[in-house]
Amino acid sequence: MKNDYIDKVSDYRLTMSFVKSMKIRGIISEKEYDKIDTIMTKKYGISSVSIFR
Repeated sequence: MKNDYIDKVSDYRLTMSFVKSMKIRGIISEKEYDKIDTIMTKKYGISSVSIFR
């Protein structure tokens, strides 16, 4: 179970790293970034108060 959560956190962080680079480059807005973040936390089962966010 722990490895599964670690994998999910790793996948979430990798995805959000890519999304953050899109925001920095102006491809997406802050509002779009926040929306994607919410979707990804649900997808990967990350709590909204997690230290990994």
